Amino acid sequence: MGEQTGVNSRYVAAEKATPRPLRLGIDVPMLLAVAFLLGFGLLMVYSASWQQSIKFEKPIGYYFLNQVRWLVLSLPVAAFFMYFDYRRWKKLVVVMMGVTLVLLVVVLFVGVDLYNARRTLFNGSITPSEVAKMAIVIYMSFWLSSKRAVINSLSLGIVPMVTILGVTAGLIMLQQDLSATLTILILGGLLFFMAGADFRQIVTILLAVGVLGGIMVALSTTGQVRIHQYLAGLQDPSTSSDQIQRSVEAIVRGGIFGVGIGQGTVKFVLPVSHADTIFGVVIEETGLVGAVAVILAYLVIMWRGLRIAAHASDMTGRLLAAGLTLWITFEAFLNMGTVVTIIPVSGNSLPLMSAGGTSLIMTLVAIGLIFSVSRVSNRETAQQEGRSFGAVVNLRRGDGGRRVSRAHRSSGIRA
Repeated sequence: MGEQTGVNSRYVAAEKATPRPLRLGIDVPMLLAVAFLLGFGLLMVYSASWQQSIKFEKPIGYYFLNQVRWLVLSLPVAAFFMYFDYRRWKKLVVVMMGVTLVLLVVVLFVGVDLYNARRTLFNGSITPSEVAKMAIVIYMSFWLSSKRAVINSLSLGIVPMVTILGVTAGLIMLQQDLSATLTILILGGLLFFMAGADFRQIVTILLAVGVLGGIMVALSTTGQVRIHQYLAGLQDPSTSSDQIQRSVEAIVRGGIFGVGIGQGTVKFVLPVSHADTIFGVVIEETGLVGAVAVILAYLVIMWRGLRIAAHASDMTGRLLAAGLTLWITFEAFLNMGTVVTIIPVSGNSLPLMSAGGTSLIMTLVAIGLIFSVSRVSNRETAQQEGRSFGAVVNLRRGDGGRRVSRAHRSSGIRA
């Protein structure tokens, strides 16, 4: 009995002495990438926005200070979403989606005209289409995870999904926001695929998205103009749009190391250089080195976000983390592809870097939700490890009572 007590006491002492790994609950590489983009983005907004402030008769530093205010507001909100268990949002996703649809309707009637389009509310402070991108990912993640048993059913799976995607995309299309419309449809199709849809259903959805995309471009004057300018620019760069020409000029001037932060001149003629085309300012002022650093940061976000999704504790977490990660990185590479003239002008912002309150807060909320999935997964893994360790300790304690003492073993051998 005394020996058993000694064994148990040694195990308890060893358990206390064993250093436990520090679990931050968040993905550090992804956090560092986000912090880099936020800090570098503020620097670029500061460099690019003072001329825009004068152009729109605002105080010098207006857009930079406005971006700082949005960042200060967004960080606590992101922290709240990070530390709040994402699974608890299930009861609110329908309300959230309903509010989003209401905003998309309201902006059509009382929205503020900005850059030849009515897409914002409250003097440009809120862009409902940016809210819709995140809302559709959250809603579809919860909806698809709850409908996995009937996801391939025409009436119970496909029709309801196409309806919610179609209504959302249609309301955004009425705002002449072609890139946001296609983003909604693509994200919905990706989530449907990741939820385990049948191959035939996936092909059907892809064909439907392709047809709808073609119809939207055909019906959109803006879309037709952008496609025409892009194709003409491929044949003769001098006939391309002014934005594309200025972007090419920024690339040529930037070279390897750039002309220096604050020393660029293309930003004076580049449309909305503090917002949609800020990557052009990055290329001119920091060169290929700065551009590659930004691209690598987004690749880190994609890598770590998809890794978090792969290790999520349930289907909702996997869809949520993967969907939000793909949304952020898809928007980023779509924007950068536009600036370097790989694809036609899209008109979307560069996440975490472009000036714009709605885009910034929605992106940071998405980051917070991804970290929430990571924290829940890490916590449940730690609990599982704790239960396994406890089972081993209990097993040793049980074996301790049945041990044969050394004296008995020795006497048995001599016998």
